[in-house]
Amino acid sequence: MLKEKIALVTGGSNGIGAATVRLLAEQGATVVVGYHRGQDRAEALIGTLPGSGHIAMQVPLEDSAAHAHVAQALTQRFGRLDILVNSAGYTRRIPHADLASLTPELFNQLLNANAGGTYSLTRALIPLLQQSGNGLVVNVSSVAAFTGSGSNIAYCAAKAAVDTMTLSLARVFGPAIRFLSVSPASVDTGFVEGRSRAEIEKKALQSPLGRVVTPEDVASAVLACATHLKTATGTRLVIDGGFTL
Repeated sequence: MLKEKIALVTGGSNGIGAATVRLLAEQGATVVVGYHRGQDRAEALIGTLPGSGHIAMQVPLEDSAAHAHVAQALTQRFGRLDILVNSAGYTRRIPHADLASLTPELFNQLLNANAGGTYSLTRALIPLLQQSGNGLVVNVSSVAAFTGSGSNIAYCAAKAAVDTMTLSLARVFGPAIRFLSVSPASVDTGFVEGRSRAEIEKKALQSPLGRVVTPEDVASAVLACATHLKTATGTRLVIDGGFTL
C-alpha cells in the first residue's frame, strides 16, 4: 500500500512510535526512525524491518536548529517526505490539584516539548511534504486534549494545542498536505512513569469495549490515515475503546 513512500516517525524507537514504524515498513514504506536518545534501539529496530533503505535519525523535541538539519538531510537523501508521524513526547505524573509541583517553568517546558516541538518540526518539513504532492501529517495526540484529564494539566493543554494546530494547518495547506490527530486514551506503554499495567486494565474495563488500547492499535489508526481516510483532514480520530463516551 505504501510502496515508494517516505515516512518519518518521531519517537520511533519505542512504544507507539516503534509500532508505527513496523506497520509502515510492512506496508512498503521507507521509514526514517526518529529518536532522541535511543539510537541503539532505533538501529536495532531497523534491523528487524522488512524492505530496505530505512535509516535512524536523531530528532530532538525542543531544538529548532536540529529540525532544520533534519529537513536538510531528508532533502539531500530523498528530496521529499510523504508521511510525518509526530509521535515523540514526554510527560510527568502530577495530580491536577498539585499546583506546587507543576511550576510555571515545568508547565512551559512540557507545553514547549509536546506542542512547540511538534510545530517546529512540522514547520521545517512543510516544503518536503509539499514536494510529495500528497503529504500527510499525523499527530499522536490524546483524549486528554478534550477531557482535561491526563497525567498533568500541562500535558492536557499541550495536546489541546496540538489538536488546534492540526486544524489550523489543515485549513491552509490542503490539498497538498492533510493533517490528522490520532487520540488514544491510556496506551499499554511505559510512557507515563509509575503507571502500572493493572491501572491501565482497570481503566480499560470502564470503557464500552473493555479492552486495553495497544501501541499496535494506535499504529493501525495512523496507517488508516495514510491508506483509507483520504478525504479526512483537520480532525481527530478517537481510539479509546469508548472510554470518553
